[in-house]
Amino acid sequence: MARRVFTAAALVAVAALTAGCSQAVHGSARAVKPDVSKVSGLDITTGDSGPKPGVPDADLRVENGDGGEMDRLAINTLADVEEYWSEQLPKNFAGKKFEPVKRLVSYDSNGAGIEICRTNTKGVANAFYCSLDDSIAWDRGELLPMLDDAFGPMAVVTVLAHEMGHAVQYKLGPDSGVTQATPSIIKEQQADCYAGNFFRWVAEGKSKHFRISTGPGLNQILATMFFIRDAAGTSAEKQGAHGSAFDRVAAFQFGFAGDPKRCAQIDDQEIKTRITQEKFDAQDVDTGLGKGNVKVDDKRYLDLLEESLRSAFNQSGATPPTMKTGDANCSNAQQTTPAAYCPATNTITVDLPDLVKIGTPPKRGQKGGIGDFAAFAEIASRFALSIQKATGYSLEGPAAGLRTACLTGAWAGTTNQPKADLRLSSGDLDEAVAELLADKSLIAADVNGQVVPSGFARVEAFRDGFYDGSGLCTRKYSD
Repeated sequence: MARRVFTAAALVAVAALTAGCSQAVHGSARAVKPDVSKVSGLDITTGDSGPKPGVPDADLRVENGDGGEMDRLAINTLADVEEYWSEQLPKNFAGKKFEPVKRLVSYDSNGAGIEICRTNTKGVANAFYCSLDDSIAWDRGELLPMLDDAFGPMAVVTVLAHEMGHAVQYKLGPDSGVTQATPSIIKEQQADCYAGNFFRWVAEGKSKHFRISTGPGLNQILATMFFIRDAAGTSAEKQGAHGSAFDRVAAFQFGFAGDPKRCAQIDDQEIKTRITQEKFDAQDVDTGLGKGNVKVDDKRYLDLLEESLRSAFNQSGATPPTMKTGDANCSNAQQTTPAAYCPATNTITVDLPDLVKIGTPPKRGQKGGIGDFAAFAEIASRFALSIQKATGYSLEGPAAGLRTACLTGAWAGTTNQPKADLRLSSGDLDEAVAELLADKSLIAADVNGQVVPSGFARVEAFRDGFYDGSGLCTRKYSD
């Protein structure tokens, strides 16, 4: 393959799930040393996530409901989200009062259609806010059960909290910075951010009906954001664009770490500076592994990867590690796969069969890996460890894992250049999100493969490096 790019989506995008939704500020570029035992100031917890047991259901009027499990979940979600905004809207926007949504409508997309927002719901597996009559509607027959089955009940909460974010935009009016002419990508990024605001409130234990752990629980929320991303190759300028997984997760995290005023600051200027979502170009060909993908065990691309890593970190003055394939044998570090770094010999060893498993994207309806960028980033993370060793940083523990994720993101940032020999293509950063959320991801792991417990923190560290470079990594994620 002549084109020197790598890309793939790890799952089939389901942008249609929310397709009906109606100064550069990156949010994490401050060189403040984080507490690796916390997520945005909250302790990392591993307890239960989901509906609280023994709590009476909320009493909200719903049109066309069936009283079933999905409707109860939706009603309890919207009751809690409305309670949140009743508190926070006047607090953050000069005493502006939050008026509850006027209509809540349940429907079954597999049954007889009903008219909502000038749309017949038959076959429409969706959830949406409609400003025409100030309503929120959801599909209890297909969409909500699918989300619940795939990611758990908090995935349903995520989607409906996002839709309430659109209601907030409408009720704020000019204070939201959103008009009918505002591009959809800005509206959707704001709504993701407002969902992050709500989940911070839930994580703080203030929700009547729900609880969420800041470890595995938030990981599931970010996985949901990945699942409902736009498909790779979708332009951010397209009407109805919601954002890539990388961009949607970023907006959610801004909201979780900040307040609603931060979300209202998402505007055209920020979007143009931050959004990574792009169309494929004419040279992003499909070689049988998905558009723009390459075979990760092809020596040509492994050589290009090594060149890009050396170039990315050449100013460190570190002696680049030797890269080889085969079995790893190291006296002072545990073996990891698909790549391992040995400090004693300054060597990276790559297990090609395992690399191929990660680097081969799944076919529709089948299980598989993630994509070539995810595989190459695993190798890049081990290269980042060699830089840390050469510059005197510890290679063990959570701080080393976050520093590794950040430096891997910094390398990814250097490949996001038009003239790079090996460069990012549409969907690559979504692969990074998928791999960072995996239980055994090396991207945010120390030399022994110990992964930082919080997927939220892993993604944030990678994003820090991508936007702000390796200098931030060593300042912010110091031992």
